[in-house]
Amino acid sequence: MSLKVIEGRLFEAQVGAGVERRAFGEFVGPCGELASYAFGWTTECEHHVARLTVGIGAGNPGGASFHAVVFDNEDSYACSLVDEPFERVPEGGPDLTAAEARAHPDLPFIWWVVDRVMERDRRARWMKHWLLGTTSIQTGEVFDRKEPILYVSHDADDGVWQLIGAGNAVPASGKLSHLHHAVEHDLTLLDVLDLEPGECAYRTGPDAPWTSEPS
Repeated sequence: MSLKVIEGRLFEAQVGAGVERRAFGEFVGPCGELASYAFGWTTECEHHVARLTVGIGAGNPGGASFHAVVFDNEDSYACSLVDEPFERVPEGGPDLTAAEARAHPDLPFIWWVVDRVMERDRRARWMKHWLLGTTSIQTGEVFDRKEPILYVSHDADDGVWQLIGAGNAVPASGKLSHLHHAVEHDLTLLDVLDLEPGECAYRTGPDAPWTSEPS
């Protein structure tokens, strides 16, 4: 059996000037290990800190829900266990405090699940770009949402993302914006948020599939 990260529901709610997002999913390990998870973040908040729950062993001895915060850490992310519960998840059990979670024998498995989810759940990649404040350069037409995004590149030299529409990219008209904002207006970008530095993706129209290749 291969490892699976199965994306579930995504809830969005207006909170003041920002949007609260909560994403859910299921994890199946290579030997049939089961876990369920939820993570979330709120835009336009002062501090970029996300929340996370992973649950295992529903109804079984040792079954529990682990809760953590997620934050940026040197161009990546880090997690820290917390006492406050975030979400209820199907595979979860009793809510553990941070101290109880640290003493739980399955904590290494929980962190392994978290890393796989952050790699494979497209919404988690979106959250990671929000945490890191990833910068993008957009053509004026894309920035003003007059053209759909047809070309995305992740520059190898400076790590900047470029978002280009149907027209020619004129450097003088480029606008700086955070990458996570572009996803808010075009959820199809979820499919290209894992581009490595030096890679690009393109498509023939806003409803066409993305094709990735070295830039």
